[in-house]
Amino acid sequence: MDPLSQGVLGGVAAQTGARGNLALVGGLGMLSGMSADLDVFIRSDTDPILFLEYHRQFTHSLIFVPFGALICTLLLYWLFARRWLNFGQTYLYCFLGYATHALLDACTSYGTQLFWPFSTQRVAWNNISIIDPLFTLPILLYAILAAWRTNVRWSYVALLWATLYLGFGLFQRDRAENAAVEIAASRGHAPEVVEAKPSFGNTLLWKTIYEHNGNYYVDAIRVGLATEVYLGEAIPKLDLQRDFPLLNKDSQQARDVERFRWFSAGYLAKSTKTENLIIDMRYSMLPNRGDGLWGILLSPDATAEQHAGYMMMRDLDRASRSTFVEMLLGQSAGGIDKAFN
Repeated sequence: MDPLSQGVLGGVAAQTGARGNLALVGGLGMLSGMSADLDVFIRSDTDPILFLEYHRQFTHSLIFVPFGALICTLLLYWLFARRWLNFGQTYLYCFLGYATHALLDACTSYGTQLFWPFSTQRVAWNNISIIDPLFTLPILLYAILAAWRTNVRWSYVALLWATLYLGFGLFQRDRAENAAVEIAASRGHAPEVVEAKPSFGNTLLWKTIYEHNGNYYVDAIRVGLATEVYLGEAIPKLDLQRDFPLLNKDSQQARDVERFRWFSAGYLAKSTKTENLIIDMRYSMLPNRGDGLWGILLSPDATAEQHAGYMMMRDLDRASRSTFVEMLLGQSAGGIDKAFN
């Protein structure tokens, strides 16, 4: 999730454990709730995809929560809290704030290693976008009210809102996946796995993806009072022998492909727009497209020890922005009304 969402949820979680000074307690929880994302600074100038392995890794593991909270306490107690709180109280509030971070991240589709070091599985419940104002802004409002009124009941209201909203996201995700199964059946496909992921900033418009006969099928589904489908495209699944026949299997670039495959849960394809680019099929600016938000760039001239490059594609032109808004509002001409519910 974005830092503000992490912070305000950590802040209200800490406030629920307090009896007074809710502004200070909320601040401790907020800073602790954001701190796990400091792992983004684990980077390498020579290995561009190193950060993909370490972001949402040990700092986001459930087993690390007590240690992460202790690190926050050691810093924040001496900087802010010691005039009003003892060390144990500070640790409690930092613990409550820090503990929310990984669980909230796991609600997104990026993937979080909750069970590291026992498992490197990237847990993704796919029930909220990485940025969602309808989730964050009410929590922020209730946190401010709790501190202003010195009334912890507003903090409980904030946690109730967060729980209900995340639960609604699960409900919407299941509706989108069920609709995607129907779409696959209409094509004569019977995929083993169908995934739905929220599009940017909402739980109304979803990107669905499934694999069949060596292709990924991507569609957008709007699950409002009625279900509308925006049919997408089929993209061939990555086949290194077919797509990159000259890639040295013993090279660092080949190993980087496997690292990226793990990060992407296997959803890899060769870009149809950029030469030598392998994309993560799970994400795109328009939910019925398979052009990817990021990928690794292979170089035919690389040495055996040279790493693959990393590339992000987040530009959205005016026409695409207009299409996204129309799809979100159910006004796009490409929508097909389906009575799946």
